[in-house]
Amino acid sequence: IDVNSGNRTKAEDNQEQTALDVNLAAAAEIARQLRLRDLGGIVIIDFIDLHKAQNKQALYDEMVRLMSTDKAKHTVLPLTKFGLMQITRQRVRPVAVESVSDVCPTCHGSGKIEPTVLLDKKIENQISLLTQDRGHKFIKLVVSPYVAAFLRRGFISLRRRWEWKYKVRLQIAEDQSVGIIEVHYHDRKDNDLIKKN
Repeated sequence: IDVNSGNRTKAEDNQEQTALDVNLAAAAEIARQLRLRDLGGIVIIDFIDLHKAQNKQALYDEMVRLMSTDKAKHTVLPLTKFGLMQITRQRVRPVAVESVSDVCPTCHGSGKIEPTVLLDKKIENQISLLTQDRGHKFIKLVVSPYVAAFLRRGFISLRRRWEWKYKVRLQIAEDQSVGIIEVHYHDRKDNDLIKKN
């Protein structure tokens, strides 16, 4: 924490008293914020430089007094010759935000996915299998919004080309819960046409 005098700078002859006043006001606010925010760990405060030993002692005594009402276990160390004060403080409340994570369903934690240049070939092969080998005339593709945009892009989209080529009605349904390059093939009644994709 860096303490600055701001607009409270007075005449040169009274600079020490101004620095002490600003430091004491800052000490009160710092003690309040440490409790309010329940800050833990090591806090270094860079007070405005004081030249007189009694002023340094007064500032230290005031910080000890202000921190005495803090229920958290803490230690206040005297000012160093550079005007730094160290306070160590233990947190009272448990951490409000815990780190929670799941393994990505698409890459299974590897950080790598199948390249999208191969995705259209993979989808076309499944459409070919479902139309030519199994005789389906309607296929609903359940995909991520990313893949849906890819399939609809262009004046003559991949979807249109496949409809003409395989004489099939293709419906594209966007689903946020589907993996980024995952594709599900459904019939009109929403039954899964390929159990394991």
